[in-house]
Amino acid sequence: MLYEKIREYTKSETYPMHMPGHKGIQNPLTPGLPFDLDITEIHGFDDLHNPEGILLEISALSEKLYGSSKTFPLINGSTVGILAAIGAHTKRGDKILIAKNNHWSVDNSAELFGLEPIYILPKIDDLTGVAFSISPDAIEDSLNKHPEIKLIIVTSPSYEGVVSDLSTIADIAHAHNIPLAVDSAHGAHLGFSETFPSSAVKSGADIVIMSLHKTLPALTQCSLLHLCTDRANTAETKRLLSILQTSSPSYVLMASIDRCLRLLDTQSEILFEKYLQNLISFDKQIMGLKSLSVLCHGADADNLHDNFFDYDPGKIVISTKKAAISGLELMDILRFEHKIELERAAQDYVIAMTSICDTPEGFGRLAKALVAIDQRVLSINN
Repeated sequence: MLYEKIREYTKSETYPMHMPGHKGIQNPLTPGLPFDLDITEIHGFDDLHNPEGILLEISALSEKLYGSSKTFPLINGSTVGILAAIGAHTKRGDKILIAKNNHWSVDNSAELFGLEPIYILPKIDDLTGVAFSISPDAIEDSLNKHPEIKLIIVTSPSYEGVVSDLSTIADIAHAHNIPLAVDSAHGAHLGFSETFPSSAVKSGADIVIMSLHKTLPALTQCSLLHLCTDRANTAETKRLLSILQTSSPSYVLMASIDRCLRLLDTQSEILFEKYLQNLISFDKQIMGLKSLSVLCHGADADNLHDNFFDYDPGKIVISTKKAAISGLELMDILRFEHKIELERAAQDYVIAMTSICDTPEGFGRLAKALVAIDQRVLSINN
């Protein structure tokens, strides 16, 4: 395994007459950083841009776990995967169909590669302010209106955990002989438990980009780019990644990718069962909320909204639409009064992100805080 191999090297008697400049020593000028893991592409440690050994094993394990045909580990986040995926499957002047709840890297890709974006605007839920799933009918309609479209890219799950009907969207795309790319940055944990929606990789997409670090135990910037069908251009994707990713990849990050995947390979069943029990317990604890509401959780746990094809229960979206406070105010109350830092605040809701690493105590702390805030807001409203 990569982490163990790095440790073995740095503990050996070999003196590092190579980059990086810290030489693997705990320097008193910058204490506490993992210098002992931070090596470069020396003998025996392979090459990210042309892997043949230990780094190729990372790709092979990822392909086994997710079911993709080819996986490229990414150490510049999902952003670089989106850039490479879009660039590899279009040429300058092409039209590209974009679901407008996209990450800004999709718009940046269109600008960088000289593409003409055609946008689909997802409808918004009046009760929560959250965007619905992308409609397959809207995809079909756009392709009929713009037959020159060369690539479709949708986000699923969304930041708020909303999942789209990727299988139907993929069928539509393929009927028009167009590849489907899915920004699944928030979906690296999907596919390991039947409680959660299916992975985009198993839903018919041709290209899938996902961030391990968003929902799994991996360091920030650790991501994966999956090529899933023969519609994907492997050679051009690899070429663009060699251009867009650094030529000095971090072995700390690559070791983190390796360790995360090996954890999934050996312990996913146990970890996701504990995760499920935490989510069930959380739902029971917030069952009495009246002013605040938690999307697809608590009293609403078994009622999927009609315009949501599916939903990731790991996302806790707390709506303030019926309360006397905004999402921004709720985030501040949780931050300053309850010492809970959330992922994001919008005008009418906040997002709490959870993972297999959250503890029962952490879930309980959030539930207790929401119940207390709900009671306070309810008394103000009355």
